[in-house]
Amino acid sequence: MDSITHTLFGFALYGTIDKKEMDKDSKRAFLVTSVGASLIPDIDVISRLWDTGGLYQMWHRGITHSVFLTPVWALLFLLIAAFFFKVKSLKLFLLGWLAVFIHDTSDLFNAWGTGYFEPFSSARITFGTIPIVDLVFWSILGAAFLFSKRNKQKSFHYYRMAWALIVIHLFIQTSQGLFLYREYENKYDQIALSAEFIPWTFSVITKQDNQVTIFKDSLLTEKETQYVLQSAEDANLDLLFSKLPEAKTLYEWSPFVVLVDDEKRIGLYDPRFYRNGQSFLFEYIEK
Repeated sequence: MDSITHTLFGFALYGTIDKKEMDKDSKRAFLVTSVGASLIPDIDVISRLWDTGGLYQMWHRGITHSVFLTPVWALLFLLIAAFFFKVKSLKLFLLGWLAVFIHDTSDLFNAWGTGYFEPFSSARITFGTIPIVDLVFWSILGAAFLFSKRNKQKSFHYYRMAWALIVIHLFIQTSQGLFLYREYENKYDQIALSAEFIPWTFSVITKQDNQVTIFKDSLLTEKETQYVLQSAEDANLDLLFSKLPEAKTLYEWSPFVVLVDDEKRIGLYDPRFYRNGQSFLFEYIEK
């Protein structure tokens, strides 16, 4: 998910807490923990300062997103709360743990994928059933915020209801994506999903031999062919990988790629992000 959504998740977690009996320091400790822990896995973007070898795709979603680090991040915020606010509580640790777990797990559902099981597995797990920016999430949390302002005494009830609706939306959206995936899996060698911003609508990316086809599809509409791409499967990528390590990372982290080998350049791109004749994730060198 994008940073705004993760931040909203943090505030929404804080909103679920009944704070009537809390003092100011406790409220601050719980706020910092819920929001900070909801964002902390994205600290891996600073790896661009030393990752000159292209180890991480866009310097993101590496080991800091590992599910095995979730209690470590929770402990960090427990120590922060104790040091800055003089507040010690097991509930703070559990809140931090939940916030980091939600961050790491929610990232599994969009097309980027994440290193959920690092360092034991370098595979990027991706379901592709939720867009990186999900306006349904924003709408649900926005409604919870408005209702909470009208009845501050019971504001935590609205945020708890919002989380229930988020889980329901996630289940419905992912179930539809899984159903579509199964419709295609017996027809193509490889398949990937990428959720569109419009709810219940997906890009279904398929690969058969050297042809990649991108469909727009949903359970409520007929599928539409958006792009047909040709992949130069016989291309020798040794020179590309030696000169551009980022290309090897992209090759390993993507479900599958389209290879480009023409008179001007050799490279590869992730077709899940293909729009208007270009993929957002495209690594190449000039010949």
